[in-house]
Amino acid sequence: MNKTDQTASPTQANSRKLPRTVIVLGLVSFFNDFASDIVIPLIPILLATVLAAGPVALGLIEGVADAMASLLKLWSGRHSDVMSGRRKNLAVAGYTLSNIARPLLGLAGSWPMILVLRSIDRVGKGVRSAPRDALVADATPPGMHGYAFGYHRAMDNGGAVAGSLVAAAALAWSDLSLTEVILWSAVPGFVAVLLLGTGVKEEKKKHAEAQVPVVLPPLRWSVLSLPMRRYLLVLMLFTFARASETFILLLGHQLGVGVVELLLLWSTLYLCKAATSTWGGQLADKLGHGTLMLIGWTTFSISFLMLGLVEQSAGLWAVSIFYGLCTGMSEGAERAMISDYAAPHERGTAFGWYHLMVGIAAIPAGLLFGSIWQFQSAAMAFFFAGVLAAFAALLLRVWAWPVRKLRGSEG
Repeated sequence: MNKTDQTASPTQANSRKLPRTVIVLGLVSFFNDFASDIVIPLIPILLATVLAAGPVALGLIEGVADAMASLLKLWSGRHSDVMSGRRKNLAVAGYTLSNIARPLLGLAGSWPMILVLRSIDRVGKGVRSAPRDALVADATPPGMHGYAFGYHRAMDNGGAVAGSLVAAAALAWSDLSLTEVILWSAVPGFVAVLLLGTGVKEEKKKHAEAQVPVVLPPLRWSVLSLPMRRYLLVLMLFTFARASETFILLLGHQLGVGVVELLLLWSTLYLCKAATSTWGGQLADKLGHGTLMLIGWTTFSISFLMLGLVEQSAGLWAVSIFYGLCTGMSEGAERAMISDYAAPHERGTAFGWYHLMVGIAAIPAGLLFGSIWQFQSAAMAFFFAGVLAAFAALLLRVWAWPVRKLRGSEG
């Protein structure tokens, strides 16, 4: 049976207590996503109503934004390794940039302006993500990486729930305009930056490690291990199926669902993700990260095939709940596999490659999904993504199945 690294001490394995750094980084992600999801669920509504833009514009905006983020993640992850693992400053800079640009989306007067501001927001994500993921891996004892990344994803998703609920409440029960609601997202964003700046302290290297100079391998694709290269290529293929979840909201808008109900749907989706993320990460540490990923990708395929059949609001709610529960369960395993393959001194670079490969596929994936939607139908777009996700899951199992890697070994 394939199992993940189980080299933690018995005390660590039994206590299952996450380090303080991991907990604080989870809170940082909670407040950042709180701020983000006051804004992001409103983008497809703004495009479809106020700015009169269609699915292709949404696909371009989300694709370019994700690509901008991912292209920077390799640089930032590598740079954090070159700095001997000093990663916090890059993370602070990234969170700060995002939380300056994102509230300004409320003032955008055209979809190209939304594209620019959304891209700047994601540049911040690109600067912070790989160093932050490496910080999580650095601080986590062996054998608990699935748990740590599952917890982190749970806090991400919990913030998304809070943000979308606050936005829905503000639009339904206050006199705030859409622009004012988006501008208020700066408050939880500031809390996230403050928490990171004051609450996270990087671990000092052990004396023996500090005396040994770290020589990083060349930044070349061929330097990565064969199992990691195969995994990243399959993940890149899966990215073509993993269309932005904002398309689910656009589908709801086309079905006639109101803005407040769409925000509640978004919050419910992320509540379902949050409910299963930590448990799924713990389960991945027991059963194997690959097993949980296979389950997640397979249920993703089923979810998107079902979305192609949805014709009413009730069906959209049911499929979105199923999708959220299953996706949340496997999110931690996807990143934990990167920390399995990478040596501690090159984790930033490894996470950078991970995010880069996803980003390379982001623009064509978004445009492809949006174009199929606009020139064929929404159903055809979701069917295409569902079939492609099923193929990626099959390829993961037969060609890129993770090989167990023990700490301190080369295999």
